[in-house]
Amino acid sequence: MPKPSFSTLLSHTGRRFEERITTVNLPVYRASTVLFPSLAAAAEAGHGASSGVGAPHIASYGTAGTPTTFALMDALCELEGAGAACRAALMPSGLAAISTALLAFLKPGDHLLMSDSVYGPARVFALGMLKRLGVETTFFRPDAEAGEVATLLRPNTRVLYLESPGSYTFEIQDVPALAVLARARGIVSMIDNAWASPVFARPFDWGVDISILPLTKYWSGHSDVLMGAVVVREEHWTTLWGAVRELGMCVGGDDAFLILRGLRTVEVRMRRHEQSALAVARALIVRPEVGRVLHPALPSHPNHALWQRDFTGSSGLFSFELDPALFATAAGAAGATAPESDAARGAPDAARTACAMAALCEGRRHFGIGYSWAGYESLIMPASIANLRSVAQWNGGPLVRIHCGLEDPADLIADLGEGLDALRAALLA
Repeated sequence: MPKPSFSTLLSHTGRRFEERITTVNLPVYRASTVLFPSLAAAAEAGHGASSGVGAPHIASYGTAGTPTTFALMDALCELEGAGAACRAALMPSGLAAISTALLAFLKPGDHLLMSDSVYGPARVFALGMLKRLGVETTFFRPDAEAGEVATLLRPNTRVLYLESPGSYTFEIQDVPALAVLARARGIVSMIDNAWASPVFARPFDWGVDISILPLTKYWSGHSDVLMGAVVVREEHWTTLWGAVRELGMCVGGDDAFLILRGLRTVEVRMRRHEQSALAVARALIVRPEVGRVLHPALPSHPNHALWQRDFTGSSGLFSFELDPALFATAAGAAGATAPESDAARGAPDAARTACAMAALCEGRRHFGIGYSWAGYESLIMPASIANLRSVAQWNGGPLVRIHCGLEDPADLIADLGEGLDALRAALLA
């Protein structure tokens, strides 16, 4: 064989794949093209990767997966499936996982029944793209019993979509009863398992067909990776995988590696999030500016018994309601000098309210202002949910959602205390 030219050497040198060592963590596979020893092997892999039938994992092209992404898929099945026969697919974000799952199991003319307290973008997707595709969505009260939900089912209902606890307002659903209802009617049940993750809840034990995981959250834990996953019972795999392949959903090896690395410590971190959040929640209960604390692990929560039955712990995310009486007092004080129409409304003017919320949230030493959560850092954000409810409107005082990170809970309590003092001063100024 003649010696190859320098340009050819640049393409082929340094690719001795036969040399291997065993490391603690799996190597990162970065791949678009996969090479095959023969045309027959390429054809077999292409068919297997497209159909999802056959070997658990078949690599034909980077979008079908690599050893790095396959390892993460297997880990998710073991952790979330808890022994159930299931398969997992990876998506580039939590919302991509939600939308892919819904697109896989719904078609024009179908009916979707969805909890009213779902993640906001899931609602937007249902009322936006799914509606344009001819899928009708009905929302039900997030704490409705199975009998009430049954009255909303239709002959064309194909998916029952759950989220427990609910976003912002943290209702706990009787998921086992709802899963039984769905299975009896031949309806696919899905749940967003963001808040608890399999550390504190395993929806397949409740009878759910599909669990959706935003791996961006606690699985990563460091606010630097976007990823989602859909874990399905084996009988639903070909339907899901068909949608994944048709939509071109895939993730890169580097991000999969980071999620694999993060899951090694997810239980330890979530236990710390849990302890800190409970300490902060108990401190907020006694603050005069706080009307209610919406945390399912507190005995005062209306669905606490269901939480105790179904969950083994709680995460770092919860909400609290600011005392409406404080705002009413501020309205009265403002009404003494404001035009009659302002005082008659029984609430402080919008500028005063905005100033008060800014005083609470801005300038905190340990709570950042951000929309996501479940990283190592603490976050605070007013919960504007007026446009995120159809049948369960929020009628209480202003709502604030916080995520307690890995900081010392005493520092978090002090920081929120200063914020609440500032809010009171701004309202009554």
